[in-house]
Amino acid sequence: MTSLTGLKLTAAQKPTHIPQVQQRRNKLVKRLWEQAELAKAQLSGTQFAPTRFRTITDADGVRKNVESSKRVKAWWFTADNGKLALCVRYGTKVLELAKGKFAVEVAAEKDLVTTLDTIKAAVLAGELDAAIDAAANKLKAGFGK
Repeated sequence: MTSLTGLKLTAAQKPTHIPQVQQRRNKLVKRLWEQAELAKAQLSGTQFAPTRFRTITDADGVRKNVESSKRVKAWWFTADNGKLALCVRYGTKVLELAKGKFAVEVAAEKDLVTTLDTIKAAVLAGELDAAIDAAANKLKAGFGK
């Protein structure tokens, strides 16, 4: 016990359950990270293709884990006015960032990464929780049919 005397011991335990709000934030932050990496790759002229593992069953009935590339679609597009617009998606739903506003206008492609980082900070701070909740409830309602 002499080696533990220099440490500050506590009775804290790891939580067994993550709140649903935090799970939704983490999901959106992961997708924002993918979009930022896609934008960086597009600026440098390379491709971004994250990999994931899929379980397949071959003809013999043996299940195997196979690594495959994941397709990531860009959330930005050129708007009617000729400027770049960025929509934030939660699943298949576009988030309403402000009342009646669904996109962020970006000056140039080089500003996409900083814009995505700003949105990621807003998500982590909880500023988009109401919009995420509304989109998640719409998605959930679609499964109840």
